[in-house]
Amino acid sequence: MPLRYLTVSIDRAPDEVYAFVGDPRNLPRWAAGLGADIRPAGDHWEVVTGDGTVGLRFAPRNDFGVADHTVILADGSEVYVPMRVMPNGPGSEVMLGLFRQPGMDDAAVERDAGLMQADLLALKALLEQR
Repeated sequence: MPLRYLTVSIDRAPDEVYAFVGDPRNLPRWAAGLGADIRPAGDHWEVVTGDGTVGLRFAPRNDFGVADHTVILADGSEVYVPMRVMPNGPGSEVMLGLFRQPGMDDAAVERDAGLMQADLLALKALLEQR
């Protein structure tokens, strides 16, 4: 599947950015498309969206800035989302990967990329105001 990377520079130390994005409870504060209520559900998390309940599994905490997660859609299919927080001078670079899913046309890829980039910009605004 083709992969597209989306990035944003954030004027905060990488360990601070990673601590924030690595906590699933913070996701509704910056990822608008995932709904407003996230809750633990066994070995994963669940969030209620406009398309139903979605499951989320996150990479374990690590020293490398890896914040990958898998989105489990209502139909049971899974979408892997690579995410990294990397040092960029005194600040951070946050990168999200968007895999083109089977059956997605160009318009759907562009729509999803726009939504993900908006989420990254919301993350930047939120963390830089702190």
